[in-house]
Amino acid sequence: MFLLQAPDVVEFEVWSAMPERFRKPQRSAWSDANRGGAPADSFLEGPVFDDAGNLYVADIPWGRVFRIDPARQWTLVAEYDGEPNGMKFLDAGHLLITDYKNGLMALDLARGAVRPYLERRNSERFKGVNDLVFDRDGNLYFTDQGQSGLHDPSGRLYRLRRNGQLDLLLANVPSPNGVALSPDEKVLYLAVTRGNCVWRVPLLLDGSVSKVSQFFTSYGPSGPDGLAVDVEGNLLVCNPGLGYVWRLDHRAEPTTVWRSPAGMSTTNLAFGGPDRRTLYCTESVSGSILTARAPRAGLALARPA
Repeated sequence: MFLLQAPDVVEFEVWSAMPERFRKPQRSAWSDANRGGAPADSFLEGPVFDDAGNLYVADIPWGRVFRIDPARQWTLVAEYDGEPNGMKFLDAGHLLITDYKNGLMALDLARGAVRPYLERRNSERFKGVNDLVFDRDGNLYFTDQGQSGLHDPSGRLYRLRRNGQLDLLLANVPSPNGVALSPDEKVLYLAVTRGNCVWRVPLLLDGSVSKVSQFFTSYGPSGPDGLAVDVEGNLLVCNPGLGYVWRLDHRAEPTTVWRSPAGMSTTNLAFGGPDRRTLYCTESVSGSILTARAPRAGLALARPA
């Protein structure tokens, strides 16, 4: 990669870590498949903020959702038979979860109750859904990753329209993961983890996609994961395996690289704080939340209600 200007390199700080009382240093079906059988006391994902400044994170192997308040106190909100990953707000009181085991699930935050939202497509189970984003019209884009990869490039990108229609946009992705929309919502960015890249997916007026291209190419043992966009349209890319978060301009050139001090598994991120200029990134293996200031505010996330 040729760069006219080297990116700024910034160290994250550890903002909070999962308290010991919540850690489960045991093997699980998830860790057997995804961590080579090593015990995983937690694996944090899906950070998202509510209107009061509370941060919600998912714990995949143990089917848990936590709330971390501004004073950095952790509360267990829900624990159920699932593998929750990405999360976005349906409305002020409900989270929509991409659950690898169950499909799309809805969480009532006041009751801690989880219910099915969309478990199957035409009676067929998903491969293993991963991440999601709403557009301003209430349409939901989500990825169906499963165990796809370069050996099996059959991961999917779906759009669930507000009227309930489910569109299969892509079915040839080697590990679709994080999703984010450009500020004008004409482009969807798609993290392709085991292809070690980010795809650029134009969203056409007739509802189709065309001329999908490879926007950014990374390297290392694991590729891009969670994505976010700032108000200027710069794309932020979590890159586990490297312990980086890239900030890419419109040419996909890195302008900032944030580095983790607490492990290499930088899986997902959210903008927080009153000005939405503070980054919060899940470092999943250590069970930590990392933080740093960003050059620009994050794009506000849409909700369907």
